[in-house]
Amino acid sequence: MEKIAIVSDIHGNIPAFEAVLTDIHKRGITRIFCLGDLAGKGPHGGRAIDICRQECSIVLKGNWDEMLGKNLTPEIPITLWHRQKLGTSNLEYLANLPGTFDFYLSGRKVRLFHASQAGVHVRVGMNSTEEKHLAMFTNTEFTGNRFEPDVVGHADIHQTYLKHYYMKILFNSGSVGNPLDEPTASYVIMEGNYGDENAGSFSINIIRLPYDIELAIKQASDEFITDLDS
Repeated sequence: MEKIAIVSDIHGNIPAFEAVLTDIHKRGITRIFCLGDLAGKGPHGGRAIDICRQECSIVLKGNWDEMLGKNLTPEIPITLWHRQKLGTSNLEYLANLPGTFDFYLSGRKVRLFHASQAGVHVRVGMNSTEEKHLAMFTNTEFTGNRFEPDVVGHADIHQTYLKHYYMKILFNSGSVGNPLDEPTASYVIMEGNYGDENAGSFSINIIRLPYDIELAIKQASDEFITDLDS
């Protein structure tokens, strides 16, 4: 049995990310998957990328990662600010991240992506229709067709949830750095036999953690003010 931590939507919030990583390490978890949106919004996207490259064995592309990495919105000032802060190497890294990851866990076929089976910019919410939720389990040009998953994990909406359909599980890992459902960082722990196609014990747990919000606000304020004064 192995525990896998699923993190996402860090958005350059280092106090929140450090709180989550501390909890992950205390639990003895060594396999961490990130579902994207490392940068954007918060001030320290570059640091978040550095940490992900060191800590995460899988990093997927989010909508902000694609937007920044491929410069999809050059006319928006905040996009320009983040791109200048990240630099060429980090932007290339974000632009070249994969979109999906498939694996077996105790016989379950698991697929992870940032937003939906249609791509990083197509959002599916917690209260979307059952039809839209079930469509998340289909193969598309974006996902490829290694298998049709039994379990799908996504992020993007910054709200955690877990829903059961017949023989299918859909979950959202929420957001580390920009949670919208409550002011605590969130991540998911999946437990099972990693890479094993044979049925076995399997679980999904949503974790919520407090972090130093005042420090995160101060870091953002200090960073923006410094850049305005320079």
